[in-house]
Amino acid sequence: MNSLLPAALVLLAASATGLQGAQPPPVRGEVVFTDGFEAAGSLQDWPGGALDAGFQSKQSLRVERATAGSAMARRSLPVERLRGCVIRVAGVVRAEGVSDRPQPWNGVKLMLPITSPGGTLYPQAKIGTGTFDWKPVSFIIRIPSDAATAILHLGLEEVTGKVWFDDIRVTVVRPPAPPAPRNVPAKPFRGHSLPRLRGAMVSPGIDAEGIRTFGKEWNANVIRWQLIRSNSQAATQTTYDEWLEGALAGLDAALPQCRKNGLLVVVDLHSPPGGAASPGGYAAADADLFSDKRRQDQFVAVWERIARRYKGVAGIWGFDLANEPIEETLAEGVDDWHDLAERAGKAVRAVDPSRTLIVECAAGGNPGGFDGMEPLDLPNVVYSVHMYLPHAFTHQGVYGASPEIRYPGKVDGVMWDKAQMATALRPVVEFQRKYGVHIYAGEFSAIRWAPDDSAFRYLRDLTDLFEAYGWDWTYHAFREWDGWSVEHGADRKDNTSAKTPTSRQTLLRSWYAKNKKPGP
Repeated sequence: MNSLLPAALVLLAASATGLQGAQPPPVRGEVVFTDGFEAAGSLQDWPGGALDAGFQSKQSLRVERATAGSAMARRSLPVERLRGCVIRVAGVVRAEGVSDRPQPWNGVKLMLPITSPGGTLYPQAKIGTGTFDWKPVSFIIRIPSDAATAILHLGLEEVTGKVWFDDIRVTVVRPPAPPAPRNVPAKPFRGHSLPRLRGAMVSPGIDAEGIRTFGKEWNANVIRWQLIRSNSQAATQTTYDEWLEGALAGLDAALPQCRKNGLLVVVDLHSPPGGAASPGGYAAADADLFSDKRRQDQFVAVWERIARRYKGVAGIWGFDLANEPIEETLAEGVDDWHDLAERAGKAVRAVDPSRTLIVECAAGGNPGGFDGMEPLDLPNVVYSVHMYLPHAFTHQGVYGASPEIRYPGKVDGVMWDKAQMATALRPVVEFQRKYGVHIYAGEFSAIRWAPDDSAFRYLRDLTDLFEAYGWDWTYHAFREWDGWSVEHGADRKDNTSAKTPTSRQTLLRSWYAKNKKPGP
């Protein structure tokens, strides 16, 4: 063990080896591991590396590879103490002559593979290739509550060159969620009095006839309205505010049509300030939002502005604070998603004390992000999950050529069927029961060209589960991109609506037929 570790870390190491009694739970800001590679015997702790001149110090860890392949130094972290925590893994890195990576996930690695019964996670810092001087890198990750191992990897994967690491530090960003409250509400807050909300996400470009068709003919009772911008728009605060004004004007025009056709509206800030480019060409909820305090202040101000604009306006079910937030690059001194969402929610509450808030987890809305998540300290909150698991099935062919995958069927050795989807959704169900909250499935889908009508079977099983759990839901999407459209058939080359209703359309409309409509 590194003889120069701080006393708190020596205690941690002693506990892990049975030499120390039980410790108090980890606290925010606690450093649970650090290594500057200065101690004698450092290489014993990091097999696979070598010592070299460090960053503002005598020593660092060097890993090099002369031929194509991988070279890695590894060290286990005390996973028992980290379970349920959100942690930041940080360090400084420099590189020399690192070759181009064959796949986006290859290259220089500051990575923490985490194993659990649900599979293996591979969180890692985003680090470039080529030659560069010392620079800070980091990422954050929530450790699953049932994690079995967490092993730091420093090195090179499928590339050649040299890389140096120094000042590795693992810090608790957020400790495990507190125990469930003693008095869990028997009836969770839902923000509406209808038996169930069932609808779909829509494009902000939808016309009045589309709204009428969805509300009157299909009998949907809710839409999720995207405030979404392209990557080329709104790069500065001023241009963002100009874009947002135009987007809200479009919502203003649609609200009377939605009320007329019995559709409640979820206002979805799909593109918050500081959002990064997403594969679909739109700005998503990450990047600068979690690295720039000014962007976070703007985010709070945006929601205060929206709250003032729609205070007392009928027909809005709730405000979805950010679409699929991903805080994996959280910088020092800025809020994580929980604290930022709570701050924005309080700004809304100061203007409108009763408006429903809708909050997604910080793992891009994925079900696993609910494992260990803590509710906001605010009233009138609904929590939202997005379900596209397994992505290899639901998104096959979306971002390029991929093998045909059927449902039910095996993906990466796992049999995906209704039981497996229930397993994937279990963290959400447990969160729902633990805290007595309402769940809204804000997005779910499967690409229409999945073979052998697989998309229908996937959607059938998923909506069955949502109904069994008592969740409101909105399909992704109605009259947006034809790849997700239930009005289009399975032939990818045919971009026209099917002449007869598809099995997917029939399925959704059978659920919509059960809907009750909101009152005036």
